[in-house]
Amino acid sequence: MSLSLSLDEQVNLLMQGTDYGDPHMAQVMADELRQRLLDAEREGRRLKVYCGYDPRTTDLHLGHTITMRKLRQFQDLGHEVTFLIGTYTSLIGDPSDVDKARVQLTRERVEENARTYAEQAFKILDPAKTHVRYNAEWLERLTFADVIQMASNFTVQQFLARENFRQRLDAGEPIFLHETFYSLMQAYDAVALETDVQVGGADQLFNIVVAGRRLQEAMGQRPMIAIIMGESLPGTDGEIKMSKSLGNHIPIMTTPEDMFGKVMSVPDKAVPIYYKLLLGWGPAQLKQLEADMREGPKEAKMELAREIVRTFHGEEAARLAEDHFNTLFPPGGRGKGVPDTMPEVTVAREANLVDLIAEAGLVQSKKEGRRMIQQRAVRVDDHTVTSPEDKLMLNPGQEVIIKVGKRRFLRVRGG
Repeated sequence: MSLSLSLDEQVNLLMQGTDYGDPHMAQVMADELRQRLLDAEREGRRLKVYCGYDPRTTDLHLGHTITMRKLRQFQDLGHEVTFLIGTYTSLIGDPSDVDKARVQLTRERVEENARTYAEQAFKILDPAKTHVRYNAEWLERLTFADVIQMASNFTVQQFLARENFRQRLDAGEPIFLHETFYSLMQAYDAVALETDVQVGGADQLFNIVVAGRRLQEAMGQRPMIAIIMGESLPGTDGEIKMSKSLGNHIPIMTTPEDMFGKVMSVPDKAVPIYYKLLLGWGPAQLKQLEADMREGPKEAKMELAREIVRTFHGEEAARLAEDHFNTLFPPGGRGKGVPDTMPEVTVAREANLVDLIAEAGLVQSKKEGRRMIQQRAVRVDDHTVTSPEDKLMLNPGQEVIIKVGKRRFLRVRGG
Protein backbone atom coordinates (compact mmCIF):
# COMPACT_ATOMS: atom_id res chain seq x y z
CA MET A 1 0.00 0.00 0.00
CA SER A 2 1.09 3.55 -0.58
CA LEU A 3 2.53 5.29 2.46
CA SER A 4 2.61 8.71 0.77
CA LEU A 5 -1.11 9.18 0.08
CA SER A 6 -3.93 9.33 2.58
CA LEU A 7 -7.00 7.16 2.06
CA ASP A 8 -8.99 10.09 0.69
CA GLU A 9 -6.15 11.01 -1.67
CA GLN A 10 -6.00 7.44 -2.96
CA VAL A 11 -9.75 7.36 -3.60
CA ASN A 12 -9.63 10.75 -5.34
CA LEU A 13 -6.74 9.63 -7.54
CA LEU A 14 -8.31 6.31 -8.51
CA MET A 15 -11.72 7.85 -9.22
CA GLN A 16 -10.21 10.65 -11.31
CA GLY A 17 -11.50 10.55 -14.88
CA THR A 18 -14.41 8.20 -14.12
CA ASP A 19 -17.98 8.78 -15.28
CA TYR A 20 -20.97 6.54 -14.65
CA GLY A 21 -23.66 8.74 -16.15
CA ASP A 22 -25.29 8.72 -12.72
CA PRO A 23 -23.99 10.74 -9.72
CA HIS A 24 -25.53 8.26 -7.27
CA MET A 25 -23.69 5.32 -8.86
CA ALA A 26 -20.45 7.31 -8.86
CA GLN A 27 -20.83 7.93 -5.11
CA VAL A 28 -21.63 4.27 -4.46
CA MET A 29 -18.48 3.18 -6.30
CA ALA A 30 -16.32 5.75 -4.50
CA ASP A 31 -17.70 4.64 -1.12
CA GLU A 32 -17.18 0.97 -1.94
CA LEU A 33 -13.64 1.66 -3.12
CA ARG A 34 -12.83 3.50 0.10
CA GLN A 35 -14.19 0.60 2.18
CA ARG A 36 -12.35 -2.00 0.10
CA LEU A 37 -9.08 -0.10 0.50
CA LEU A 38 -9.66 0.09 4.27
CA ASP A 39 -10.44 -3.62 4.47
CA ALA A 40 -7.41 -4.55 2.39
CA GLU A 41 -5.13 -2.48 4.60
CA ARG A 42 -6.62 -4.05 7.70
CA GLU A 43 -6.20 -7.55 6.26
CA GLY A 44 -2.67 -6.83 5.03
CA ARG A 45 -3.46 -7.62 1.39
CA ARG A 46 -3.46 -5.88 -1.98
CA LEU A 47 -6.51 -5.27 -4.11
CA LYS A 48 -6.87 -7.48 -7.18
CA VAL A 49 -7.39 -5.22 -10.20
CA TYR A 50 -7.76 -6.05 -13.86
CA CYS A 51 -8.77 -4.81 -17.28
CA GLY A 52 -9.38 -6.98 -20.33
CA TYR A 53 -8.24 -6.38 -23.91
CA ASP A 54 -9.63 -8.45 -26.77
CA PRO A 55 -7.10 -9.22 -29.52
CA ARG A 56 -9.53 -8.71 -32.38
CA THR A 57 -6.62 -7.09 -34.24
CA THR A 58 -2.84 -7.13 -33.83
CA ASP A 59 -2.58 -3.54 -32.61
CA LEU A 60 -3.33 -1.82 -29.37
CA HIS A 61 -3.65 1.93 -29.91
CA LEU A 62 -3.40 5.12 -27.90
CA GLY A 63 -7.06 4.89 -26.91
CA HIS A 64 -6.34 1.65 -25.04
CA THR A 65 -3.68 3.36 -22.94
CA ILE A 66 -6.29 5.35 -20.99
CA THR A 67 -7.35 2.25 -19.06
CA MET A 68 -3.73 1.09 -18.89
CA ARG A 69 -2.76 4.33 -17.19
CA LYS A 70 -5.47 3.73 -14.61
CA LEU A 71 -4.06 0.24 -14.03
CA ARG A 72 -0.65 1.84 -13.60
CA GLN A 73 -2.04 4.10 -10.86
CA PHE A 74 -3.20 1.00 -8.99
CA GLN A 75 0.26 -0.53 -9.49
CA ASP A 76 1.97 2.58 -8.16
CA LEU A 77 -0.21 2.33 -5.05
CA GLY A 78 1.00 -1.22 -4.53
CA HIS A 79 -1.99 -3.24 -5.78
CA GLU A 80 -2.01 -6.46 -7.80
CA VAL A 81 -2.73 -5.77 -11.48
CA THR A 82 -3.71 -8.31 -14.14
CA PHE A 83 -3.52 -7.48 -17.83
CA LEU A 84 -6.12 -9.87 -19.22
CA ILE A 85 -5.94 -10.85 -22.88
CA GLY A 86 -9.34 -11.99 -24.11
CA THR A 87 -8.32 -14.95 -26.22
CA TYR A 88 -11.76 -16.51 -25.72
CA THR A 89 -14.04 -13.47 -25.61
CA SER A 90 -12.43 -12.38 -28.89
CA LEU A 91 -13.99 -15.37 -30.62
CA ILE A 92 -17.32 -13.51 -30.31
CA GLY A 93 -16.31 -9.88 -29.93
CA ASP A 94 -17.89 -7.31 -27.63
CA PRO A 95 -21.20 -5.99 -29.03
CA SER A 96 -21.15 -2.98 -26.69
CA ASP A 97 -20.01 -0.32 -29.16
CA VAL A 98 -21.10 -1.67 -32.55
CA ASP A 99 -24.34 -1.45 -34.52
CA LYS A 100 -24.14 -4.93 -36.00
CA ALA A 101 -22.73 -8.33 -35.13
CA ARG A 102 -18.95 -8.59 -35.28
CA VAL A 103 -17.31 -11.10 -37.58
CA GLN A 104 -16.34 -14.22 -35.62
CA LEU A 105 -12.61 -14.91 -35.59
CA THR A 106 -10.82 -18.26 -35.63
CA ARG A 107 -8.82 -19.45 -32.65
CA GLU A 108 -5.63 -19.28 -34.74
CA ARG A 109 -6.27 -15.68 -35.77
CA VAL A 110 -6.94 -14.59 -32.19
CA GLU A 111 -3.77 -16.24 -30.89
CA GLU A 112 -1.70 -14.60 -33.61
CA ASN A 113 -3.22 -11.19 -32.86
CA ALA A 114 -2.48 -11.65 -29.13
CA ARG A 115 1.18 -12.50 -29.62
CA THR A 116 2.57 -9.00 -28.89
CA TYR A 117 -0.17 -7.60 -26.63
CA ALA A 118 1.83 -7.91 -23.42
CA GLU A 119 4.87 -6.31 -25.04
CA GLN A 120 2.70 -3.38 -26.14
CA ALA A 121 1.10 -3.04 -22.70
CA PHE A 122 4.49 -2.86 -21.01
CA LYS A 123 4.99 0.53 -22.65
CA ILE A 124 2.69 1.74 -19.84
CA LEU A 125 2.54 -1.00 -17.21
CA ASP A 126 5.42 -2.15 -15.00
CA PRO A 127 6.35 -5.64 -16.30
CA ALA A 128 7.65 -6.70 -12.89
CA LYS A 129 4.29 -5.89 -11.29
CA THR A 130 1.93 -7.16 -13.98
CA HIS A 131 0.24 -10.54 -14.21
CA VAL A 132 -0.58 -11.47 -17.81
CA ARG A 133 -3.49 -13.91 -18.13
CA TYR A 134 -5.57 -15.31 -21.01
CA ASN A 135 -9.26 -15.94 -20.44
CA ALA A 136 -9.26 -19.10 -22.53
CA GLU A 137 -7.66 -20.62 -19.41
CA TRP A 138 -11.05 -20.83 -17.68
CA LEU A 139 -13.71 -20.07 -20.28
CA GLU A 140 -12.93 -23.04 -22.50
CA ARG A 141 -13.35 -25.37 -19.51
CA LEU A 142 -16.94 -24.33 -18.79
CA THR A 143 -19.62 -26.92 -19.51
CA PHE A 144 -22.99 -26.19 -21.05
CA ALA A 145 -24.50 -26.78 -17.61
CA ASP A 146 -22.20 -24.06 -16.24
CA VAL A 147 -23.41 -21.62 -18.89
CA ILE A 148 -27.06 -22.43 -18.11
CA GLN A 149 -26.44 -21.81 -14.43
CA MET A 150 -24.76 -18.46 -15.12
CA ALA A 151 -27.49 -17.39 -17.57
CA SER A 152 -30.19 -18.08 -14.98
CA ASN A 153 -29.06 -14.95 -13.11
CA PHE A 154 -30.12 -12.62 -15.94
CA THR A 155 -33.24 -11.79 -17.93
CA VAL A 156 -33.64 -11.24 -21.65
CA GLN A 157 -35.11 -7.83 -20.84
CA GLN A 158 -31.85 -6.75 -19.19
CA PHE A 159 -29.93 -7.43 -22.38
CA LEU A 160 -32.51 -5.87 -24.69
CA ALA A 161 -32.48 -2.71 -22.56
CA ARG A 162 -28.86 -2.10 -23.58
CA GLU A 163 -28.71 0.95 -25.83
CA ASN A 164 -26.97 -0.71 -28.78
CA PHE A 165 -29.26 -3.76 -28.71
CA ARG A 166 -32.33 -1.55 -28.37
CA GLN A 167 -31.26 0.56 -31.35
CA ARG A 168 -30.74 -2.52 -33.48
CA LEU A 169 -34.09 -3.95 -32.40
CA ASP A 170 -35.87 -0.69 -33.26
CA ALA A 171 -34.12 -0.61 -36.64
CA GLY A 172 -35.07 -4.19 -37.43
CA GLU A 173 -31.41 -5.28 -37.37
CA PRO A 174 -30.71 -8.82 -36.15
CA ILE A 175 -29.37 -9.50 -32.65
CA PHE A 176 -27.75 -12.91 -32.60
CA LEU A 177 -28.07 -15.08 -29.52
CA HIS A 178 -24.32 -15.65 -29.24
CA GLU A 179 -23.79 -11.89 -28.81
CA THR A 180 -25.53 -12.05 -25.44
CA PHE A 181 -22.95 -14.62 -24.29
CA TYR A 182 -20.22 -11.98 -24.32
CA SER A 183 -21.37 -10.29 -21.13
CA LEU A 184 -21.61 -13.67 -19.39
CA MET A 185 -18.09 -14.53 -20.48
CA GLN A 186 -16.66 -11.23 -19.29
CA ALA A 187 -18.58 -11.51 -16.03
CA TYR A 188 -17.05 -14.93 -15.46
CA ASP A 189 -13.59 -13.41 -15.99
CA ALA A 190 -14.20 -11.36 -12.84
CA VAL A 191 -15.29 -14.49 -10.97
CA ALA A 192 -12.28 -16.51 -12.14
CA LEU A 193 -9.89 -13.74 -11.12
CA GLU A 194 -11.74 -13.10 -7.83
CA THR A 195 -11.24 -9.47 -8.62
CA ASP A 196 -11.82 -6.49 -6.36
CA VAL A 197 -11.75 -3.90 -9.14
CA GLN A 198 -12.32 -3.94 -12.88
CA VAL A 199 -11.29 -1.01 -15.06
CA GLY A 200 -13.11 -0.34 -18.33
CA GLY A 201 -14.34 2.28 -20.76
CA ALA A 202 -17.81 3.80 -20.83
CA ASP A 203 -19.00 1.09 -23.22
CA GLN A 204 -18.29 -1.51 -20.52
CA LEU A 205 -20.81 -0.18 -18.00
CA PHE A 206 -23.32 -2.99 -18.58
CA ASN A 207 -20.68 -5.74 -18.75
CA ILE A 208 -19.07 -4.68 -15.48
CA VAL A 209 -21.78 -3.13 -13.33
CA VAL A 210 -24.77 -5.25 -14.32
CA ALA A 211 -23.32 -8.57 -15.47
CA GLY A 212 -20.01 -8.78 -13.60
CA ARG A 213 -21.11 -7.60 -10.18
CA ARG A 214 -24.32 -9.65 -10.30
CA LEU A 215 -22.54 -12.86 -11.27
CA GLN A 216 -19.92 -12.42 -8.56
CA GLU A 217 -22.64 -12.05 -5.95
CA ALA A 218 -24.51 -15.08 -7.33
CA MET A 219 -21.33 -17.13 -7.06
CA GLY A 220 -20.61 -16.10 -3.49
CA GLN A 221 -18.08 -13.35 -4.10
CA ARG A 222 -18.05 -9.76 -2.98
CA PRO A 223 -19.06 -7.63 -6.02
CA MET A 224 -16.19 -5.73 -7.54
CA ILE A 225 -15.81 -1.97 -7.83
CA ALA A 226 -16.25 -0.67 -11.38
CA ILE A 227 -13.78 1.99 -12.46
CA ILE A 228 -15.45 3.33 -15.60
CA MET A 229 -13.33 5.78 -17.57
CA GLY A 230 -15.72 8.44 -18.80
CA GLU A 231 -14.04 10.02 -21.80
CA SER A 232 -12.88 8.23 -24.92
CA LEU A 233 -9.92 9.40 -26.96
CA PRO A 234 -11.05 10.72 -30.34
CA GLY A 235 -9.23 9.38 -33.35
CA THR A 236 -7.13 11.32 -35.82
CA ASP A 237 -10.35 12.73 -37.29
CA GLY A 238 -10.93 14.53 -33.98
CA GLU A 239 -14.55 13.40 -33.89
CA ILE A 240 -15.14 9.67 -33.45
CA LYS A 241 -13.72 7.36 -30.78
CA MET A 242 -10.35 6.00 -31.84
CA SER A 243 -10.87 2.66 -33.55
CA LYS A 244 -8.81 0.51 -35.87
CA SER A 245 -11.92 -0.56 -37.75
CA LEU A 246 -12.52 3.11 -38.63
CA GLY A 247 -8.89 3.71 -39.60
CA ASN A 248 -8.57 6.72 -37.26
CA HIS A 249 -6.24 5.05 -34.75
CA ILE A 250 -2.61 5.57 -33.74
CA PRO A 251 -1.06 2.14 -33.01
CA ILE A 252 1.27 1.82 -30.04
CA MET A 253 3.73 -0.22 -32.11
CA THR A 254 3.81 1.99 -35.20
CA THR A 255 7.08 3.67 -36.18
CA PRO A 256 8.14 6.85 -34.36
CA GLU A 257 7.83 8.82 -37.61
CA ASP A 258 4.32 7.57 -38.27
CA MET A 259 3.26 8.17 -34.66
CA PHE A 260 4.63 11.71 -34.70
CA GLY A 261 2.95 12.52 -38.00
CA LYS A 262 -0.40 11.08 -36.97
CA VAL A 263 -0.42 13.08 -33.75
CA MET A 264 0.36 16.21 -35.78
CA SER A 265 -2.61 15.42 -38.03
CA VAL A 266 -5.07 15.54 -35.11
CA PRO A 267 -7.41 18.56 -35.48
CA ASP A 268 -6.61 21.45 -33.17
CA LYS A 269 -9.90 21.13 -31.28
CA ALA A 270 -8.97 17.60 -30.11
CA VAL A 271 -5.49 18.50 -28.84
CA PRO A 272 -6.57 19.44 -25.27
CA ILE A 273 -8.31 16.10 -24.73
CA TYR A 274 -5.12 14.31 -25.85
CA TYR A 275 -3.19 16.28 -23.23
CA LYS A 276 -5.85 15.45 -20.64
CA LEU A 277 -6.25 11.72 -21.32
CA LEU A 278 -2.75 10.76 -22.46
CA LEU A 279 -0.56 13.12 -20.45
CA GLY A 280 -2.77 13.52 -17.39
CA TRP A 281 -3.01 17.31 -17.47
CA GLY A 282 -5.34 18.95 -14.97
CA PRO A 283 -7.80 21.85 -15.36
CA ALA A 284 -5.27 24.63 -14.69
CA GLN A 285 -2.77 23.25 -17.21
CA LEU A 286 -5.51 22.74 -19.82
CA LYS A 287 -6.77 26.30 -19.36
CA GLN A 288 -3.25 27.63 -20.04
CA LEU A 289 -2.89 25.25 -23.01
CA GLU A 290 -6.07 26.57 -24.61
CA ALA A 291 -4.83 30.15 -24.14
CA ASP A 292 -1.48 29.23 -25.73
CA MET A 293 -3.22 27.54 -28.65
CA ARG A 294 -5.17 30.68 -29.42
CA GLU A 295 -1.81 32.31 -30.09
CA GLY A 296 -0.78 29.44 -32.35
CA PRO A 297 -1.52 25.71 -32.07
CA LYS A 298 1.48 24.21 -33.84
CA GLU A 299 3.95 24.25 -30.95
CA ALA A 300 1.39 22.66 -28.60
CA LYS A 301 0.88 19.86 -31.13
CA MET A 302 4.63 19.48 -31.62
CA GLU A 303 5.14 19.11 -27.88
CA LEU A 304 2.28 16.61 -27.68
CA ALA A 305 3.81 14.57 -30.50
CA ARG A 306 7.26 14.69 -28.89
CA GLU A 307 5.94 13.52 -25.54
CA ILE A 308 3.85 10.67 -26.97
CA VAL A 309 6.68 9.37 -29.16
CA ARG A 310 9.12 9.77 -26.24
CA THR A 311 6.83 7.62 -24.08
CA PHE A 312 6.68 4.73 -26.52
CA HIS A 313 10.00 4.96 -28.37
CA GLY A 314 12.45 7.03 -26.31
CA GLU A 315 14.11 10.44 -26.46
CA GLU A 316 16.32 9.87 -29.51
CA ALA A 317 13.48 8.39 -31.56
CA ALA A 318 11.32 11.41 -30.73
CA ARG A 319 14.04 13.77 -31.92
CA LEU A 320 14.54 11.89 -35.19
CA ALA A 321 10.79 11.68 -35.76
CA GLU A 322 10.50 15.44 -35.34
CA ASP A 323 13.36 15.97 -37.80
CA HIS A 324 11.59 13.66 -40.25
CA PHE A 325 8.34 15.58 -39.89
CA ASN A 326 10.10 18.90 -40.43
CA THR A 327 11.65 17.51 -43.61
CA LEU A 328 8.21 16.67 -44.95
CA PHE A 329 6.58 19.83 -43.66
CA PRO A 330 9.29 22.48 -43.35
CA PRO A 331 8.45 25.40 -41.04
CA GLY A 332 6.96 28.17 -43.16
CA GLY A 333 6.71 25.86 -46.15
CA ARG A 334 3.75 24.24 -47.82
CA GLY A 335 4.46 20.69 -46.69
CA LYS A 336 5.65 19.38 -50.06
CA GLY A 337 8.91 17.91 -48.77
CA VAL A 338 10.04 14.41 -49.57
CA PRO A 339 12.24 12.53 -47.07
CA ASP A 340 15.83 11.72 -47.99
CA THR A 341 15.36 8.08 -47.05
CA MET A 342 12.37 5.83 -47.63
CA PRO A 343 11.66 2.17 -48.46
CA GLU A 344 12.64 1.14 -51.96
CA VAL A 345 11.43 -1.64 -54.24
CA THR A 346 12.22 -2.78 -57.74
CA VAL A 347 9.35 -3.99 -59.90
CA ALA A 348 8.90 -5.56 -63.29
CA ARG A 349 7.52 -3.49 -66.13
CA GLU A 350 3.93 -3.58 -64.85
CA ALA A 351 2.64 -3.69 -61.26
CA ASN A 352 -0.81 -3.29 -59.72
CA LEU A 353 -0.72 -0.21 -57.46
CA VAL A 354 -2.98 -1.64 -54.76
CA ASP A 355 -0.85 -4.79 -54.52
CA LEU A 356 2.34 -2.72 -54.50
CA ILE A 357 1.46 -0.38 -51.64
CA ALA A 358 -0.01 -3.22 -49.57
CA GLU A 359 3.04 -5.47 -49.99
CA ALA A 360 5.34 -2.53 -49.17
CA GLY A 361 3.44 -1.87 -45.93
CA LEU A 362 2.21 1.61 -46.85
CA VAL A 363 -1.29 0.36 -46.06
CA GLN A 364 -2.32 -2.47 -43.76
CA SER A 365 -4.42 -4.29 -46.34
CA LYS A 366 -5.46 -4.17 -49.97
CA LYS A 367 -8.88 -3.04 -48.79
CA GLU A 368 -7.31 0.00 -47.13
CA GLY A 369 -5.24 0.61 -50.26
CA ARG A 370 -8.35 0.71 -52.44
CA ARG A 371 -10.05 3.02 -49.95
CA MET A 372 -7.08 5.42 -49.92
CA ILE A 373 -7.08 5.56 -53.72
CA GLN A 374 -10.84 6.21 -53.79
CA GLN A 375 -10.23 9.07 -51.34
CA ARG A 376 -7.60 10.46 -53.75
CA ALA A 377 -4.90 10.02 -51.10
CA VAL A 378 -2.36 8.16 -53.28
CA ARG A 379 0.02 9.95 -55.64
CA VAL A 380 2.66 8.74 -58.08
CA ASP A 381 5.07 11.67 -58.34
CA ASP A 382 2.71 14.59 -59.16
CA HIS A 383 -0.12 12.41 -60.45
CA THR A 384 -3.11 11.59 -58.22
CA VAL A 385 -4.22 7.99 -58.61
CA THR A 386 -7.96 7.86 -59.23
CA SER A 387 -8.78 4.18 -59.75
CA PRO A 388 -7.91 1.10 -57.65
CA GLU A 389 -7.46 -0.74 -60.94
CA ASP A 390 -4.60 1.51 -62.08
CA LYS A 391 -1.28 -0.14 -62.83
CA LEU A 392 2.23 1.25 -62.56
CA MET A 393 4.26 0.80 -65.77
CA LEU A 394 8.00 1.50 -65.56
CA ASN A 395 10.87 1.05 -67.95
CA PRO A 396 14.10 -0.46 -66.61
CA GLY A 397 15.92 2.20 -64.58
CA GLN A 398 12.91 4.50 -64.40
CA GLU A 399 12.09 5.77 -60.90
CA VAL A 400 8.97 7.19 -59.26
CA ILE A 401 7.92 8.04 -55.71
CA ILE A 402 4.57 6.84 -54.41
CA LYS A 403 3.03 8.86 -51.61
CA VAL A 404 0.15 7.48 -49.52
CA GLY A 405 -1.58 9.97 -47.27
CA LYS A 406 0.70 12.69 -45.96
CA ARG A 407 3.62 10.73 -44.54
CA ARG A 408 4.10 7.36 -46.23
CA PHE A 409 6.52 7.18 -49.14
CA LEU A 410 7.92 4.46 -51.38
CA ARG A 411 10.62 4.75 -54.03
CA VAL A 412 9.89 2.41 -56.93
CA ARG A 413 12.40 1.51 -59.66
CA GLY A 414 11.77 -0.35 -62.85
CA GLY A 415 13.68 -3.62 -63.09
